[in-house]
Amino acid sequence: MSSRRIFVGDVHGHYDGLMQLLDAIAPTSADQVYFLGDLIDRGPKSSQVVSFVRQQGYPCLLGNHEQLLLDALPEGKVLHPALQAWLYSGGQTTVSSYGDPDQLVDDIKWFRTLPTHLDLGDIWLAHAGVHPGLPIEEQTPQEYCWIREEFHSMTKPYFPDKLIITGHTITFTLPDVIPGAIAQGQGWLDIDTGAYHPKSGWLTGLDITNQRVYQVNVFENVLRTMPLAEAVIQIDPHLVVGRRRQLMHTQ
Repeated sequence: MSSRRIFVGDVHGHYDGLMQLLDAIAPTSADQVYFLGDLIDRGPKSSQVVSFVRQQGYPCLLGNHEQLLLDALPEGKVLHPALQAWLYSGGQTTVSSYGDPDQLVDDIKWFRTLPTHLDLGDIWLAHAGVHPGLPIEEQTPQEYCWIREEFHSMTKPYFPDKLIITGHTITFTLPDVIPGAIAQGQGWLDIDTGAYHPKSGWLTGLDITNQRVYQVNVFENVLRTMPLAEAVIQIDPHLVVGRRRQLMHTQ
């Protein structure tokens, strides 16, 4: 069997669901597994998720939730407004998952090493996306970790020869996308299906090599798999601006 490229959407501390998902995908040592960021916050076992990804040596992007934590603790200092913003955005569950403060400190050091994007040749990985109005050399962590409407409303692909795969924006918050579906736009796929959100619960893994989607519902303990073509809903970019439902201040 040839090696596969596998991408995992925003886990948000749902370690048990992640283990069930990976059991179903059954990656081998020859497979390449990538995490799109937001390993932490909101779910109950952020520390276990981070430890697992680190121990396995899987490449992982910097998500906006990891960035929120780093913003709160720059260079060993504590910025209290930024700390409160992180805790409000789900960071309190992350703190609670760490029995050993030294482990959290060590994981924060690891977060600082995470890339904002990865170029895999025919695929470009970014947690949130890219700004369509900026050349690639001018994209910043703000775009890679946070962008939403400008990216999703693109009317033509950013790259002529690369598919952009992201997480960050829960897919059902995009126009006409149902919970659990993967959103497809102009030159991009969004696989954050809202594992932590009570309206969804779906954690997604995408085997792009075989065009196969694996999903676990973390609340109902349900596993399903399907061809990518059956999981995708194509969005109309003209409906994105002003239509995204604001479920919370940050995701």
